[in-house]
Amino acid sequence: MTNRAATASAVMASRRSVGSSLDFFPTPPWATRALLEEVLKPLGLFNLSRAGSQSAWEPACGAGHMALPLQGYFREVLATDVHDWGFGSIHGLDFTMAGRASAPIVPDWVITNPPFVLAERFVDRALTIATRGVAMLLRLQWLEGGDRYHLIFSGDRKPRFICPFAERVPMIEGVWDPEASSATAYAWFVWDLEQPTTGRTEVIHIPPGMAERHTRPHDMGLASPGEAEFRRKLKAKAAEVA
Repeated sequence: MTNRAATASAVMASRRSVGSSLDFFPTPPWATRALLEEVLKPLGLFNLSRAGSQSAWEPACGAGHMALPLQGYFREVLATDVHDWGFGSIHGLDFTMAGRASAPIVPDWVITNPPFVLAERFVDRALTIATRGVAMLLRLQWLEGGDRYHLIFSGDRKPRFICPFAERVPMIEGVWDPEASSATAYAWFVWDLEQPTTGRTEVIHIPPGMAERHTRPHDMGLASPGEAEFRRKLKAKAAEVA
């Protein structure tokens, strides 16, 4: 094994030991801008004239892949995480234990890509803390499940909008690689706290072309191009050895 491969393997193992337990899959920055530009603005849930006074809390900020794009839209973005990934203002904060009285801020919006296994708890906390709305980026698979149906989708806590991406939103563990691919479908689940859902949840499709439309040149400072392909080759080589 080459030095680069050995080093990369060690780094991946280190990330995996922590990241797997925390479900750290950085969000492509364009997917966050698509929420604001293609969903919240057209639906009247985010008004540019009010943006200068609005705040957002990103409680699973990781390395900043979502919080940094949010800074282009909100007056204040609080970025926190239970683990220190090298970004954010508060580390060691378990959002699932937060409450409005103990929160660092009472934000207009809570917007995040939560750990999948903790998503219900993140939604529960967010709905009690935010004053304007909540947006969670989740696998479309989150629609399934009897317990989740009763906890989220059958009562007064259902999202007002579910906004699936027509294209894939590729995510890999620990880093963002713009060249990665994915078979997993994602959607933004949006709660409007000023006009709670009284009827059926509405589906709003996010059209294809979002990566091209909403990627910015400076996003590449957050990227690790070629990482997905390198991991694939490393895995294939390990399989050959085995």
